[in-house]
Amino acid sequence: MLAEFDPASAVRTQTFLKVPFACLDVPGAAQAIAGRAPGAPFSYVVTSNASHLVRLNEHDDPRFVAALAAAGLHTLDGSVPHWLARNLFGLDIPLCPGSDLTTYLFEHVIGPDDAVTVIGGSEEMKRRLVERYGIRTLNLHVPPMGFIDDPAAVEAAIRFVEEHPARYVFLVAGAPRSEYLAHMIRARGRAVGTGLCVGSALNFLTGLVQRASPAFRRLGLEWLYRLIQSPGTHIERVFVDSLPIFRIAAKAKRDPAAYGMKRSGADPA
Repeated sequence: MLAEFDPASAVRTQTFLKVPFACLDVPGAAQAIAGRAPGAPFSYVVTSNASHLVRLNEHDDPRFVAALAAAGLHTLDGSVPHWLARNLFGLDIPLCPGSDLTTYLFEHVIGPDDAVTVIGGSEEMKRRLVERYGIRTLNLHVPPMGFIDDPAAVEAAIRFVEEHPARYVFLVAGAPRSEYLAHMIRARGRAVGTGLCVGSALNFLTGLVQRASPAFRRLGLEWLYRLIQSPGTHIERVFVDSLPIFRIAAKAKRDPAAYGMKRSGADPA
């Protein structure tokens, strides 16, 4: 699917725990996204972190498997999977977090005349984005809680994307809901633009949620900062949703082929 973002198929990928990650850093991924023609058929980016990899490899979630398989571009998000890929398997996959990619796109790529659609978030988020970046066309749809299990609410979200054509579609309804929705939008084949499943990135960008300091991020401890700041919402995310990645990586080390990886760690383009 990488050809959707790079028609020349020049971007190298390396498979880590069943995901074909693009060997792109933040500017490189932003360039690949910006290189898609305006009005191109809808495709989407998944910025997979530890919880994505755990869900993919350990949960019985065929919808999530299908959503990741259909993504046009995968980038590696998270210091722990990045460390495991490099030190346990010798994979040179650049770190490209969704929050950093989103910031780069708004500050260096998205212009005032680029249409943007956001699924999730809030009116205050929209106000701050418009005020800060001068975006003339920013359409927001906020689905109700639990929308992903309500066919009518899902249909409303899909139709909103179809009826508000945009070059950039930010899906910030949380994982795995954003990935499920992106897959359904793409499967229907009526929408245009590039979807970005980027979690809390717009909350951080607009200052609605305080992000960890650069020092925490450089040390790979952003997860710890979030845990300290919001233990009630992050204990399960860290210890239940993400921690099993170490067990998965250990299994993959014993049997790399079962996880789509070569024993040497090399994965040609």
